[in-house]
Amino acid sequence: MSVNTFFWFDNAAEEAATLYTGVVPNSRVTDISRNSDGAAFVVSLDLDGHAVTLMNGGPGHALTDSASLQVVVETQEEIDRLWEALTDGGGAGGPCGWLTDRFGLAWQIVPAALPTLMGSDDPAKTIAVGTALRGMSKLDIKTLQDAYDNA
Repeated sequence: MSVNTFFWFDNAAEEAATLYTGVVPNSRVTDISRNSDGAAFVVSLDLDGHAVTLMNGGPGHALTDSASLQVVVETQEEIDRLWEALTDGGGAGGPCGWLTDRFGLAWQIVPAALPTLMGSDDPAKTIAVGTALRGMSKLDIKTLQDAYDNA
């Protein structure tokens, strides 16, 4: 048995796969099934150990932010790099570290420290971090840490 994340695209699965494997380290396209005209139909990828399949299924099943890919990173530099790459060309930032790329796929770019900052035994710290988080689009680790430290 295996578990795989599957997304339906109108027609840009191969282009999206190229972007995703280019911005997420240790990633690669593992297979492309093509239609008789040579266009990609199903594109399989490995995003840093996570299996993802993208299908060009045509219109009628739009991507929404009810499903997203979450990338947990260590540094602000990684947040900034991913944010820039994934919003480039028509993507848009959303609330609390969420963004939508130019293909319509939602992502969460999250610092690895966030669970610790949100999981304090001190309710004032948790509230302060949550308040700071809700005021952000792209997450800023220093601002979150300052909220925690100053609560």
